[in-house]
Amino acid sequence: MTTSVSAREFDGRGGLDDWRYLLGGITATFRLGSFGAAARVVSEIAAAADAAAHHPDVDLRYPDQLRVVLTTHAVGGLTDHDLSLAATISDLVAGAGGTSEPAASQAVEVALDAIDIDGVLRFWRAVLGYVDAAPPDATDGVVAIRDPARIGPPFWFQQMDEPRRERNRFHIDVTVPHDVAEARIAEALAAGGTMVTDQYARSWWVLADPEGNEACVCTWQDRD
Repeated sequence: MTTSVSAREFDGRGGLDDWRYLLGGITATFRLGSFGAAARVVSEIAAAADAAAHHPDVDLRYPDQLRVVLTTHAVGGLTDHDLSLAATISDLVAGAGGTSEPAASQAVEVALDAIDIDGVLRFWRAVLGYVDAAPPDATDGVVAIRDPARIGPPFWFQQMDEPRRERNRFHIDVTVPHDVAEARIAEALAAGGTMVTDQYARSWWVLADPEGNEACVCTWQDRD
């Protein structure tokens, strides 16, 4: 039996300071001091995941960075199983002398405007080798696709009634921890970007580069 946990509920619980809510799951980024030390912690995480019968996505990068993502795929979101395993993983990292970098966590999506979502989606699914990303309780059809290896960014398709001619139809969504958003936006503006609109803040801010190509900085906040 699993109990679903919303972003707001997760944020209010406390005790998991290493973790940030991103796109239906929680993510933590750790430094272990060496590649070997990080690899040993991966082995310990694997053993703990097997014992819990609940498994994260784990990414190990040179020189010592370990990124862990937890979500419950059967329900398409966060549950108490994820929180329990997250606490165990944090304890394993702390026991190995590791440190966390909560601000380093982020998730990237590619968003395309489309008149005929089914037709456009079929092309991108085929050319990327992706699969449908419908949540378990979806009733409105598929509007997103994902990398079956969960490495490449998901693509989602936004319904348009008529072609958008004055702005790009293709943009990047960068979902960051809510306590990182303002700094990330400030960095982008300082790097020559412009604010297209903050109408939807704190859910997302629309920014553009000097030639008008757009990106949204997104958080979980103000979505429910």
